[in-house]
This record gives sequence, C-alpha cells and structure tokens, in this order.
Amino acid sequence: MNRETLTKNGWALQESAESDIATLMDWFPAADDVNIWGGPNFRFPFNRHSFFEDVKWGRMLSYSLRDPFAEFAAFGQIYERYGRMNLARLVVNPTLRGKGVGKRLVDLLMTVGPSQFGCNEFSLFVYRENIPAFECYKSMGFVISDYPDDMPHPDVCYYLTRRKK
Repeated sequence: MNRETLTKNGWALQESAESDIATLMDWFPAADDVNIWGGPNFRFPFNRHSFFEDVKWGRMLSYSLRDPFAEFAAFGQIYERYGRMNLARLVVNPTLRGKGVGKRLVDLLMTVGPSQFGCNEFSLFVYRENIPAFECYKSMGFVISDYPDDMPHPDVCYYLTRRKK
C-alpha cells in the first residue's frame, strides 16, 4: 500500500497499517489503560476482532507516528464532529511517554487534518484524571469548552477546543 507521509524534523506521520494496530494492542495491558484511551465502551479483555471493531478501523482516519528511527511511537485518529476536527484515541508508546511525543503527534495531526475536513477548529475529549494528557493539550492552546449536550460523561471528561493558528 502506498501511504502518504507527512514528515517534520525526522518524525513521520502516515495512515496506520493493520500491523500498527497489532502492535498498538500490546500498549494496553489492563482495563484501566484501554478505558482511559478508548473510552468506556472499548472492550477489555479484547481480541484482534473486538479491538479492530472498537477502534473503528476503516471508519475513522487512523494515523501512526514514527520516530526518526522508524519505530512506532504514537497513534491517533481524526474525524469531524460539531464542525471541528476531533482528535481521538491519542496514545504514545509507553516507553516514550513524557518526552514530548504526544505534542508531536497532535501537531502533525492538526497539520494533516484540515485538508481532510476543511475545519478551522480542533476538539478532543480527555478524562479529567488524565492529568499528563490534559496538561499536554493545554500547553498547545486547547481550552476547556462547553460540554456537548448529546455526549455522555460530562462529569468525568473535559471537552477541549482550539482554533487553527
């Protein structure tokens, strides 16, 4: 498969391959890990079939970030919601957390996304207890916004938005 790649400072973002998803499954050894990433409806324990279903493989644009050594460093999805490009299921390889990889992922997703959806704003949901992720997004200019009326869990998640710079 010929997949378009966006590169920046040696890091490469490209559409995810099925082999990336197989690796991604190893990043979630416990129910709490997959819940904070995939949400309350993501099944655990999972198998290959349920994981592909729950990650909505083929129904959302899925991207993999590779470090300068071509190692799978992070994963994220994008889709349009409420007139914004929504970032979803953002995760960094556990061995690379706390090293700025999440910011690289979000930056590159926000670079590629507008051409896909034509949106001038970005959004995402983050569990309130996920302080490292919340701080990452806040440092990138995301702000807490009014929680959408039709979305569950306003007491456990923040809805963050940011305008395109």
